[in-house]
Amino acid sequence: MAENFQIPTYNLLFFLFVISRMISTIGNSKPLNILLPHKLLTSDISDKLRADPAAIDSASSDYGHIVKQDPAAVLYPSSTQDIAALIKVAYNSSVPFSVAARGRGHSVRGQAMVRDGVVVEMLSLKSHRGGGGAGGVVVSAGSQLYADVGGEQLWIDVLNATLGHGLAPPSWTDYLYLTVGGTLSNAGISGQTFRYGPQISNVYELDVVTGKGEPVTCSAYKNSDLFYAALGGLGQFGIITRARIALEPAPKRVKWVRMLYSDFSTFTRDQEFLISINGRGQKQALDFLEGSLLMDQGSLDNWRSSFFPLSDHSRIISQITGHGIIYCLEVAKYYDEHTQNTVDEELKQLFRGLSYLNGFMFKRDVSYVEFLDRVRSGELKLESQGLWEVPHPWLNLFLPKSRILDFNEGVFKDIVLKSNITTGPVLVYPMNRNKWDERMSAVIPDEDVFYTVGFLHSSGFDDWKAFDDQNKEILKFCDNSGIEVKQYLPHHTTKEDWIKHFGSSRWKTFSERKAQFDPKMILSPGQRIFSNN
Repeated sequence: MAENFQIPTYNLLFFLFVISRMISTIGNSKPLNILLPHKLLTSDISDKLRADPAAIDSASSDYGHIVKQDPAAVLYPSSTQDIAALIKVAYNSSVPFSVAARGRGHSVRGQAMVRDGVVVEMLSLKSHRGGGGAGGVVVSAGSQLYADVGGEQLWIDVLNATLGHGLAPPSWTDYLYLTVGGTLSNAGISGQTFRYGPQISNVYELDVVTGKGEPVTCSAYKNSDLFYAALGGLGQFGIITRARIALEPAPKRVKWVRMLYSDFSTFTRDQEFLISINGRGQKQALDFLEGSLLMDQGSLDNWRSSFFPLSDHSRIISQITGHGIIYCLEVAKYYDEHTQNTVDEELKQLFRGLSYLNGFMFKRDVSYVEFLDRVRSGELKLESQGLWEVPHPWLNLFLPKSRILDFNEGVFKDIVLKSNITTGPVLVYPMNRNKWDERMSAVIPDEDVFYTVGFLHSSGFDDWKAFDDQNKEILKFCDNSGIEVKQYLPHHTTKEDWIKHFGSSRWKTFSERKAQFDPKMILSPGQRIFSNN
């Protein structure tokens, strides 16, 4: 008589999970070298783990489309507790598996990926958040103005929710369809940074799940080591699940101005003058300042905005043809019904001493939302043309003010012009060091004023390496010339390069914090700081 054998539930789950993982790797020669522990597959979150081909594929690439790594599984959490449970299983395992948080996947070198570990799909939390505001955004308009925001929330959602109360965060990124936890794990910069600081300088409090699986609330006054570690910490110390963001009364409209320069030293001198007026209470100060390059190989109206009137294109192109590079200074000043009668005069006074090309000032008057969300229309246009999901071999640098003229001569006028391959914006604009908090993990140059330079390339799938080679040539030039650059959204492949990035003292602090909050080095292996995974 045949016997009926019953397969224990946990073995069945494990079997099905492994089979689904094997199916997901068909056609991939890389063998399955890590199986997740039984304890995870029989835990309360096992039903929120997926290893089907669609889930694996979605978590194995990013905006850069340069690096591809398959996780063993993807977690779709419905609460912070799910994330804590996942990390706790990893921490307590005899062979810990790696965990990486993924928001919009806007990294460019695989920083939000993990090979054979688990990717946490943070956007899954959006549909489960309760409370007021836009789901995970709860606004307080009491004596202290702030918004409690889920780490998975997009900044566009934060904007929409806070504007309903007549409020808004003062510091933004150029692109608003990024998660709060993602930008705070880097710094969060844009043209507002010179005055309002990076986004990490505008946070009162965080909820963080550490590498031990412990949910911790932290601030400058409570668990401050974790607070400062997580801000700009590249995801190395914990996953940010909530942030208390500072708010201010929101303006209604924006005076948006661009001015063109043919001389780089004049361009940087005027930029530095304008950011020297940076007090939050200084009414005459600008609210936004960025600079960019206009070159033959780039469009006047790139994905960042369509700004210049069509009737002026021919004379702008004539200037570019004559000089090779034209430098564009872009500024904005916010206003509302209380300041609408004075804003033009304030701008006139600010611009009085500037030395832009005569006749090459261009003005627009737009709503506050239209200005902040200016990149979105370009994104939708590129998506419709199939040009958004392409490789993005970006290079973002911070460099000291004292070497910006050398950088212009050696990089912009030599490497970039000679290669003649630049596609996408090239940004260059200054910031003030005193708007940053050195206790945080983000790294900046050791000068009072420093510049951010961003090469935001888009390429085809077959030619991204040419841009990557140009990036390497730029870094080599800086190294040979003694220009101490710091990478923003950094990509380094050796421990020695990471130590150089942080500097020996800050590296010591960074390593000590890692040992304190993620001692088994579970979190964010895609950054390749403590692992070559």
